[in-house]
Amino acid sequence: MPQRPERILTLHPEKGKGGPRITRDKYDAMKKALLKVIPRKKDGVRFLDLSRLVKPHLSKKIYGPKVSVPWYVITVKLDLEARRLIERVPDAKPQRIRRRAGSR
Repeated sequence: MPQRPERILTLHPEKGKGGPRITRDKYDAMKKALLKVIPRKKDGVRFLDLSRLVKPHLSKKIYGPKVSVPWYVITVKLDLEARRLIERVPDAKPQRIRRRAGSR
């Protein structure tokens, strides 16, 4: 019997809201890709650009053609906000994201 993949319960930055459970391999790959493309600089990167920017950093084995990259971008982005690794640039329209000072 094949072993089920390990899953992680993602977090949500809003109090009282939880995130979905996703497989550890997809979470780890997306987290690594997001942290690679989200800069520390003051104005950050546009949220709308994240899916396009992370695609070259994702394994086609994990993120194949039937996997919704934008859905995973949103899910893991919210988790990283909740874990205080990234933040929304205040008052930026459209939404912009940057790495938090002191985050690894």
